[in-house]
Amino acid sequence: MTQKQPHLAIYLRSLFDSGVGRIVVNLIQPCIDRNVKVDLVVHYANGPYIEQLPPQVRIIEFKTDRLITGIPKLRQYLRQEKPTTLFSAGPLVTEIAILAKYLAMVPTRVVISERNTLSIDSRQGDPCGSKLKSSLLPFTARIFYPWADEIVAVSHGVAKDLADTAGLPLKRIRVIYNPTITPQVKQKSQEPLDDPWFKPGEPPVILAVGRLAPQKDYPTLIRAFAKLRKQQSARLLILGSGKEKSRLNQLIHELGVEKDVLMPGFTKNPYNYMKNVAVFVLSSAWEGLPNVLIEAMALGTP
Repeated sequence: MTQKQPHLAIYLRSLFDSGVGRIVVNLIQPCIDRNVKVDLVVHYANGPYIEQLPPQVRIIEFKTDRLITGIPKLRQYLRQEKPTTLFSAGPLVTEIAILAKYLAMVPTRVVISERNTLSIDSRQGDPCGSKLKSSLLPFTARIFYPWADEIVAVSHGVAKDLADTAGLPLKRIRVIYNPTITPQVKQKSQEPLDDPWFKPGEPPVILAVGRLAPQKDYPTLIRAFAKLRKQQSARLLILGSGKEKSRLNQLIHELGVEKDVLMPGFTKNPYNYMKNVAVFVLSSAWEGLPNVLIEAMALGTP
């Protein structure tokens, strides 16, 4: 009897501009190379990483904003497809994945990935868009996480924090680092960089990469840059998109550094910027495992 082809379903909100989107793209190709059938199950098939998916990936789109309305849709999908494994990452979608599996009454294994520091996420309100929803994260984790087949954390710090915050035995949590460095990182870093800021004789450029969100604490970075700018010529480039852009622009104007700070939004290739800047900076107030810092280190950027 021939062995059945492994079938992996990945359930997320969307492939938006975030570390989760990039890591999922990095995970999928090796799975396909190993003859794993991959479905990407999302509420909305949007975000800059969608076009980077291999053509073999099947996309199932719920087209619903509210996470709770995804429960019956995910349940129906699981009953029809019965994937070998359902992998999920992100606040509240992990709980929905666990609940939908048991409502569907299928043998699918559920693997959830904790990617950030739960205790801080639940206080700050950043991951779910509201402090009320975020404050419920430790409570929902305590209820649902014990029912997962596997619980993965992206670092030992995240694992320890999850165990303490959600009341889980530390031995139930497996630490698996993000597949951050791929051959494409070096390849893309060598692509030509056509940007006037990087022409010979221009001031040194400081680079930050990440969502324009409170977690990244860009106000502190911009204020620090304004102090540096009084002492020497330099420029600050922040690659990323997000809801904080107007507030950050206002701060930039207040500090009088608008000529030397640029926020052009999300870029498909941040690596040729990383390779050519004077220094990379991470100003985050907290991180589970900072992919961009690891990438900058891999490229030899100070």
